[in-house]
Amino acid sequence: MASYRVAAPNEYLAITGMGVKTVKITKAAWVWPFQRCMRFSVQPHDYAMNLQAMTKEKLQFLLPVVFTIGPDVNQRGANSRLVNQDPHNAGAGSEGAPVADDHVFDHRREDQGDSLMKYAMLLADSGSSKNNDRQFLENIAKGIIEGETRVLVSSMTMEEIFTEREVFKRRIFRNIQGELDQFGLKIYNANVKELKDAPSSNYFESLSRKAHEGASNQARIDVAEAQLRGNVGEAQRKGEQEREIAKIHAETAVRKTERDIERASAEAVLATRKTELNRDVDISRIAATRRTEAQDEDLKREVQIKRAAAEMERLRASDVVKATIAREAKQQAADAHAYEVEAEAKANFEKEKQHAEAGVYKLKIDTDAAAYKTKQDAEAWSYAAIKNADANLQKKLKEAEGMAAMADAYAKMSAALGGPAGFLQYMMIEKGTYVELAKANAEAIRGLQPKISVWNTGAEAGSGGAGGEGGSNQSGAAAMRNIYQMLPPLMTTINEQTGITLPEWQFGRLAGQMSEVERAQDVKPAAKK
Repeated sequence: MASYRVAAPNEYLAITGMGVKTVKITKAAWVWPFQRCMRFSVQPHDYAMNLQAMTKEKLQFLLPVVFTIGPDVNQRGANSRLVNQDPHNAGAGSEGAPVADDHVFDHRREDQGDSLMKYAMLLADSGSSKNNDRQFLENIAKGIIEGETRVLVSSMTMEEIFTEREVFKRRIFRNIQGELDQFGLKIYNANVKELKDAPSSNYFESLSRKAHEGASNQARIDVAEAQLRGNVGEAQRKGEQEREIAKIHAETAVRKTERDIERASAEAVLATRKTELNRDVDISRIAATRRTEAQDEDLKREVQIKRAAAEMERLRASDVVKATIAREAKQQAADAHAYEVEAEAKANFEKEKQHAEAGVYKLKIDTDAAAYKTKQDAEAWSYAAIKNADANLQKKLKEAEGMAAMADAYAKMSAALGGPAGFLQYMMIEKGTYVELAKANAEAIRGLQPKISVWNTGAEAGSGGAGGEGGSNQSGAAAMRNIYQMLPPLMTTINEQTGITLPEWQFGRLAGQMSEVERAQDVKPAAKK
């Protein structure tokens, strides 16, 4: 019985049987008797693998990759041309997409270039379960990816893989896609993660450690250079700041001096103008006084004349003569007084004018001297500031060079003494550290009053009871031997307390001295015999 089948949005129908030459791939169709219909999903899936490969240099590593693979729904092959022949779908492919006219398909092929037909034929061997379909496709995809990746990696060096990551990724994509085309599959995305060391290899770990150490050393060098540039730049900026401040102060002082000169000039002009006005007022006052006196005299003269004329007839010559003499005397006295007042006014005016001019000239001289001194002080201060900044810069540079030279000398001394341990022991001997440790130990036990027992062994045993004769008979070699026997426990105690180990050459020197003393003691008895 016929039935109408419709596929889901992410599915296609594959129909075979009566009326179908090979396989019919469609979204919806009638399924007639003697026909079979299979649904298959076209949803892509992710395939993550951790491949172990070997490069051209026989270096093993792990290559984590993730591929997103699914059926190629856009490559419909000859079926798209058959769709174009349908008048209802003219000019469109399997999904309404245009098809190039120059794309030629081989109609003799069974799949006719249709990727979905290839995919449907591939699923026919996997069984009917979706889990079986996915497992079947996963085995095929992983097999192709592993094989092509190992072949590609074996033809490249590790340096090429690292420096040409994009080329490496494209070549993997191209090789794997070429193999998947025959199954109608397409790589939608390929992600090659960071390379990792194989279980028996530490290649990348060594490279990472080397890069980290190099970056750390370079970072320390960069920090030192940045600090040097910062110190130099700071000194330069301070010098420039001080120079600019000195320049501003100097310009301010010069402008202030110019304003003072202008103010003094204005005050001098004002004083001169006041003097001139006072002089004119005094002259006008004197002239008015003289005119008043002259008019008064004229009136008096007229009165006298009239009186004299009246009296002339009565007094005649004697009285007229007396009046004339008196008038002339008064006139001369008035003229003399007016001349004195005018002369005094002119003298005062000249004196005040000269005094004002002298004040203006002195103020100008003082102002010019102050401005010149201020300018010289500003220039001297600016020059001194620049020299101080340069001297500080040179001092810091010399200190940095001295520290670098001292570090080089210490490094060479450490190499000459056999390493940091030898250098540390040398510095402790040079600085008197061992002496200080002995003093510190002595201070630590002072006042404790410990109970000490001395035991003698060997030839010296029992010599103390001989009334002092055993002590006198003890040879120098035996004393040296006892001292040398005391040193190992003493050095062990120092090592346990401070962690410091004395150099071996100290024990060697003591041993040699003890041997010489013993030989000298042996020679003396032989000579006596």
